[in-house]
Amino acid sequence: MYVPAHFAEQRLDELHDLIRQYPLGILVTHGAAGLDANHLPFELLVEAGRPDRLLAHVARANPIWQEVADGAEVLVIFRAEDAYISPNWYPSKQETHRLVPTWNYRVVHAHGRLRIRDDARFVRGVVARLTRTHEARLEQEKPWKMTDSSPAYIDQMLAAIVGLEIEIVRLEGKAKLSQNRESRDLKGAAEQLRQHGQEALATRMLNTLGE
Repeated sequence: MYVPAHFAEQRLDELHDLIRQYPLGILVTHGAAGLDANHLPFELLVEAGRPDRLLAHVARANPIWQEVADGAEVLVIFRAEDAYISPNWYPSKQETHRLVPTWNYRVVHAHGRLRIRDDARFVRGVVARLTRTHEARLEQEKPWKMTDSSPAYIDQMLAAIVGLEIEIVRLEGKAKLSQNRESRDLKGAAEQLRQHGQEALATRMLNTLGE
């Protein structure tokens, strides 16, 4: 990924936060059939004394777990909020007329090694973790849990999936938030984004000013 210095995000806590807030990643692999991409929800696991890991699962019918070698290098892409930026939103445009459209966004690329985990205990643990994480985000009195269904049904569903574990080797972060523009232009673009309902991205942009 091309990352100019002014767009580089190297703070580990920010990279982890983006993954947790936007867990639907794109797993890019290269197997016998060539390049492939799968869209999967991931759970980030950070434990002291161990490499950070990403946990997920795929349908047993998905050939990825048989076509990609155990230990293969893979890439997982996580993308946060993004939006088109019009030159008309920059106050300086009226003075110079030397501006062009762009796109602002935040992404994290997780490079790692893939392990295929086709064992019931691991798969059950991954599903339990993902369920707890995402049910906790819902505003309801009684989150769904695996024990809400019969053990036989859950066993049947778990037998139909295969676990994936990715040991993270390197994280790359890019936050393209108009940091290369004058502060008045950045503020002008952020205000327009707010008017178009892009509050989260606008706030991120303004936070880069440190005011």
